[in-house]
Amino acid sequence: MPTRNRVSDSTASQRDYDAVVIGSGPNGLAAAIRIAQAGKSVLVLERHHEPGGGTRTAELTLPGFRHDVCSTAHPMGLAAPFLKSLPLDRFGLEWSHPELPHAQTLDPKYFPAAGVGLFRSVEETADQFCAADARAYRDIFTPLVRDAPKLFGDLLGPPGIPSHPIAAARFGLRAMTSAAGFWKRNFREDPARALFAGNAAHAIVDLAKPFTSAIGMMLQVAGHSVGWPNAKGGSEAIWKAMVAFLESLGGEIRCGVEVGSLEDLPPAGAYLFDTRPAAMVDITSDRLPPGYKRRLLSYRHGPGVFKLDLALCEPIPWTSEVCRRAGTVQVAGGADEIFQSERAVARGRVPEHPFLLVSQPTLSDPSRAPEGKHTAWIYGHVPNGWEGDASEGILTQVERFAPGFRDTILGSHAMGCADFERYNPNYPGGDIACGASDFTQLLTRPVARWNPYATPNPGIFLCSAATPPGAGVHGMCGYHAAGHALKKL
Repeated sequence: MPTRNRVSDSTASQRDYDAVVIGSGPNGLAAAIRIAQAGKSVLVLERHHEPGGGTRTAELTLPGFRHDVCSTAHPMGLAAPFLKSLPLDRFGLEWSHPELPHAQTLDPKYFPAAGVGLFRSVEETADQFCAADARAYRDIFTPLVRDAPKLFGDLLGPPGIPSHPIAAARFGLRAMTSAAGFWKRNFREDPARALFAGNAAHAIVDLAKPFTSAIGMMLQVAGHSVGWPNAKGGSEAIWKAMVAFLESLGGEIRCGVEVGSLEDLPPAGAYLFDTRPAAMVDITSDRLPPGYKRRLLSYRHGPGVFKLDLALCEPIPWTSEVCRRAGTVQVAGGADEIFQSERAVARGRVPEHPFLLVSQPTLSDPSRAPEGKHTAWIYGHVPNGWEGDASEGILTQVERFAPGFRDTILGSHAMGCADFERYNPNYPGGDIACGASDFTQLLTRPVARWNPYATPNPGIFLCSAATPPGAGVHGMCGYHAAGHALKKL
């Protein structure tokens, strides 16, 4: 288990390292693993009492109910080329797959089924739609799912010429459009439109903006090709397996370490920051030129989130049959409601009918709760830094699609924007994506630069979700940054 102390008081300060990584989220750990795989010495430092960043698990409500503090469904954990190449199963990581990757609620006043599911099969998913939408869905997603291994290699890769240009072009021509334009142009009715809109809303951006269709397409392709699994026992199983593998390679990790400046650190050939850009500026001080630091400090953060974790006496009683079978449920009355909710948040308002993400991990992993009991993980988007309490609005919205839901609640735990920032400084104002994911910043994270991971200082690198390909438990930001650091080493 990682030790807890300050670097200046530890034996670590008595030796040199090839690389030091500040921050132990999936990207920081991925960077450290790649460096250790190359036979280099590496030390990871973490301010929290345990590693993991967004992949920690805790008993937030009642004893025996284990809740994921941040991320819980991990399609990119199986789709990302680097993570799936690691022998993490040998170190305890086991994935649990729900019967359906995810589902989308629909207003029961207009749609008696009250929901639509994303099945692993493109055909089975399309069969839920009207004839025209079913045909369009198959035409769009069948070739993308067929090319998924090629696509994820390029989509999660660094900026540059794709390795599979035909597959990338097929995806990219549609990805350049707005999500709203995509679903209006391709689908006639709300079941197909809403399913796509809910996936696109994971970007936490006004869905009328260019390139917002990219996130929706990527998540739907992932659902069909690899599913939306949970880590058995909780998301902490991901960091525990990564740490164990890192240590088997000779890497070191120390927790409870506050890093105020580079002078606090042992000598190293490279320093990699799994932090938001502003934190790297603070720690590196005069090691970076003023102009570059000003550009980093202008990096924009996106909306925040408000989250409820619930201990339940039984599964959520969704009206929709497919929602009762899905690991993740996207909650809203339809595509237009999703659009209006995300637009309100983008304009600094709390929506009247919030778009919600609900995870039901105990449907496929009963080990997370006492026998016969369940957990639920629910969050909605709010303006960055919002100080209100969204609990009642969230419960009311779920109850709308699952009458009797409130009666199943045994205990609850809420986290607002300030709570997320205290928990992880990479989430300023509750921005769990470590930066706005709109068009201008999606392609230029953290600044417009041919190598987004390197800095003007040849020994300093950024490896957090503030670099391409952005947020998600995929480790690819750390993997790419480590590649550049290794060239320097």
